[in-house]
Amino acid sequence: MANKKLFRSNSKTSKKVQEATVFNNAGGWAYEMSPRHALAQIASTNTFNGTFYASGEANLELAKNAALQLKNDALFVAKAAIYSRTKNYMKDMPAFLMVVLAGMDTELFRKVFPQVIDNGKMLRNFIQIARSGVTGRTFNMSSGACRHAIRDWFVTRSADQIFRASVGNDPSMRDILRMGHPRPENDSKAALYAYLDGYDIDMKKGILYTLDKNGEVRHSHKFSKLPAIVRNYELYKRNREGNVPKVDFRMLDSLNLSDDEWVEIARNAGWTMTRMNLNTFARHKVFANKEVTKLIVDRLVNPEEIKQSKVFPYQLMAAYNSTENGNIPFEVRDALQEAMEIAVDNVPKINGKVYICVDTSGSMDSPITGYRTGSTTAVNCVDVAALFAASVLRKNPSAEVLPFDTQVRHVSVNGRDSIMTNAKKLALRGGGTDCSCALKHLNHKGAKGDLVVFVSDNESWVDTVNMSYARSTGLMNEWVSFQKRNPKAKLVCIDLTPRNNAQVNENKDILLIGGWSDSVYNVVAQFVEGNNSQDSWVAEIEKVDINKGLNTDNDE
Repeated sequence: MANKKLFRSNSKTSKKVQEATVFNNAGGWAYEMSPRHALAQIASTNTFNGTFYASGEANLELAKNAALQLKNDALFVAKAAIYSRTKNYMKDMPAFLMVVLAGMDTELFRKVFPQVIDNGKMLRNFIQIARSGVTGRTFNMSSGACRHAIRDWFVTRSADQIFRASVGNDPSMRDILRMGHPRPENDSKAALYAYLDGYDIDMKKGILYTLDKNGEVRHSHKFSKLPAIVRNYELYKRNREGNVPKVDFRMLDSLNLSDDEWVEIARNAGWTMTRMNLNTFARHKVFANKEVTKLIVDRLVNPEEIKQSKVFPYQLMAAYNSTENGNIPFEVRDALQEAMEIAVDNVPKINGKVYICVDTSGSMDSPITGYRTGSTTAVNCVDVAALFAASVLRKNPSAEVLPFDTQVRHVSVNGRDSIMTNAKKLALRGGGTDCSCALKHLNHKGAKGDLVVFVSDNESWVDTVNMSYARSTGLMNEWVSFQKRNPKAKLVCIDLTPRNNAQVNENKDILLIGGWSDSVYNVVAQFVEGNNSQDSWVAEIEKVDINKGLNTDNDE
């Protein structure tokens, strides 16, 4: 990444530090990333919502510029889209990259489409972004590549899967069917497509039908040909016949369900729905049923279900924090803590002395997924940074945690405490940002160490205002001093917000990484073990296999 010709002498160290070339959003000096590295970073963090320093529009422009700079490198854009979806569990960004890719290479677009657009939510995201024109080009949704990709999506899913994916609007499943015109391969899908297209139902005659302008039946399908789940759903809606159908509870929302019916919904819920609706279950007295309560506890701590859910550790933190009102049984709250321990079980055990530097400055108090009107998450960047530090500390009890803003803050944490407990202690709220102060603190003490990890939004500006390091970043200067004393030490900078610049230059001893999913732990582990090179984060994206094949996981 670093351009060796630009290195110059620096008065603070005997080594040379490259001059910074750009400013970050806070006005501090920074180092510009290469186009590939910028896209890798943005693809792992961006959700197109506003952050502390940047609006949603600015973040969209950032992503668009990063992707379009690689117009002659469509393969990397495709791999970034796959990685963003399958490793970082993003929704908007991979759909956006697929729209960009469609304008670069239609053959490659169709090849990777199944890996990225893997459920109904992703299909709606893709179509919504494509129709919006935000990529700067007119997107033809009726083009051959797009139409065939949508048709293939329907072909690779059963009628049951398509029905379960039909929750949501803008566009609705009806819109998508009319857009793609998929051909049903059997009578069940033919009846389902008619049902989703808005056909009326005559239960007495047992038909789905549509009328012509004269009021005569134009098309019809037998009600009995619908998938069983659809028939059960329609019968239950109309007559409350049979058991509560095993469908997304949003399909039942308008039915004014009884508490007993909510018990049945909880009994049949998936892992993600359970996590997201614990307070709803409490309101409907689900936890008065001891058998179902135990079932929920067992579900929450099931390692396989946790893995399949693709849950972010911070989402478990949000669920845990939301259950503090006293209405949730203690065993359910304990299950959430145990689920957290399982979710971050792949945190590496690191040999040697480890320092974890947690940015607690004011800008870290912004939502981790950005500001979204009406649906902003209660979990902020500082919470995620604290959670990361607490999870590393859990596996590495001798690690030293350094919360900082413009100076290092003292917090007493114990590696034997739960991740949730330590994360709450570390989630301080501070003032300005000086990413160099933690390393400056260690250098002042003459500290020895093998690994330093920074978790930050990297909006350092205090060191630039103070002009302590001339035209370079404080973090880069202090790292040179630290590494002079610890020549085998490594530095990892984890960025929680989208950007195309950094506070240090990546080299074989420095890893710049973006995102907050559990995949971050794996990348850090590989780097620590010595499986690293220049542009390690880009190399991680390069490992993506575009020939993996279809992914028909229906997890919304």
